[in-house]
Amino acid sequence: MSFVIGLTGPTGAGKSSVTNTAEKIGFKVVDCDQLARVAVQKGSDGLSAVVSVFGADILNDDGTLNRASLAKKAFADESSTELLNKTLLPYITCLVQKEITEDLVMLDAPTLFESGADSLCDEIVVILASQKIRLSRIMERDKIDEESALIRIKAGKDDNFYIERTNNIIYNDCEQSVLELKFEKLLTKLLEEKQGV
Repeated sequence: MSFVIGLTGPTGAGKSSVTNTAEKIGFKVVDCDQLARVAVQKGSDGLSAVVSVFGADILNDDGTLNRASLAKKAFADESSTELLNKTLLPYITCLVQKEITEDLVMLDAPTLFESGADSLCDEIVVILASQKIRLSRIMERDKIDEESALIRIKAGKDDNFYIERTNNIIYNDCEQSVLELKFEKLLTKLLEEKQGV
């Protein structure tokens, strides 16, 4: 049976920067963001479901998803974001389940709890960072201005949402090498606890 760790945290906290460390230890990393893209590919059931909720004007002329149009509607307020999650996440979760094929699996999943994918996990690791650091990371990563980055941060959950749901928390307000070391130590501890059972 697979040992599944869910890796999550708010946008811009730096989750994806530690997945290489997990792979080095022997985890198969499942990129749930990538599967989210698969879930809304042209002609997919997931895309049809999103269009039925948010309207056909979120599509490009060729029938593919216009991400900017969807983001404008889905991140406008909390209830719209929740509606997007409720609509799309069952399709993503189905794709995730098909990927749990190795002994050690890590789900890199920004919406781990909201999707219910936490129920597939034996352990959950959360990466957190200060809003200031997250803001600059999001602006750089997505090539957007501060106002747009703030909208994305506000559309997500606050730190307490994550803190209440796991004891495995790493604060990423440090150098990348320090973060990787912290992450490796935590994964090793979780694996040792599992093997000690």
